[in-house]
Amino acid sequence: MQGTATTRIERPAHEVWTMVTDVSRMGAWSPETMSAEWIDGATGPAVDARFKGKNRRGVLRWTTTVRVDACEPGRSFEFTVLAGKRDTTRWAYRFEPVDDQTCDVTESYEVLWEPRYARIFMPEKRRGPQLDEGIELTLARLKAAAETGVDRG
Repeated sequence: MQGTATTRIERPAHEVWTMVTDVSRMGAWSPETMSAEWIDGATGPAVDARFKGKNRRGVLRWTTTVRVDACEPGRSFEFTVLAGKRDTTRWAYRFEPVDDQTCDVTESYEVLWEPRYARIFMPEKRRGPQLDEGIELTLARLKAAAETGVDRG
């Protein structure tokens, strides 16, 4: 399972990158992530830094531990959701400057492995469309927050 979406945002790439890599703000635009915070002494985005996310989908609630895999200021931010020591889903954001004040932001995901309970509670035929809709909504909310300077709560 994988998906991708791109949107054009009327803000410089480095500013939008800063918004996305402040994981404490992800709950403002993600329809699934309620909150996130750096853990294990991490204070910001860096390769191998980890954060914990609190998520919800309908009545389901769960937490995730996440490892940053790539972190290039103004260009990319990639992270992998972990289940124990297994990689489950890889998420990536790419920031492509159009000009000094505009960028294209691409969000993508790839499911690498799913725990048995995930396949039971969120089968692929439902989960794939949920993730696809989620990245579209995340990018729309990110765009609105970036262009207006107002976060969704």
